[in-house]
Amino acid sequence: MNAWLFMALAIVGEVVATTALKSSEGFTKVVPSVIVVAGYAATFYFLSLALKVIPVGIAYAVWAGLGIVLITTIAWLYHGEKLDAWGFVGMALIISGVVVLNVLSKTGSH
Repeated sequence: MNAWLFMALAIVGEVVATTALKSSEGFTKVVPSVIVVAGYAATFYFLSLALKVIPVGIAYAVWAGLGIVLITTIAWLYHGEKLDAWGFVGMALIISGVVVLNVLSKTGSH
């Protein structure tokens, strides 16, 4: 399977798990708590598979950066968290950094 597909699955798992973490209310609600544990287990499993091919620096930048942007967007849209213009600028910078690292940088063979 393609390493980037594993990376995408790791990101989806992290986003689902972190979103459920808010709903778990400190692990006091069973269903969201189970989703958190299963989501993070899947995340680290798929991330470990992606790391067989993708250099760790690239993988971590993509995983963390896109995870931050997606989770922030979900929190803004579904949990009513505030996001001002500077928040959007920050997210654009994160995305820009991930793109630069993947497209322009020679930090790893990918």
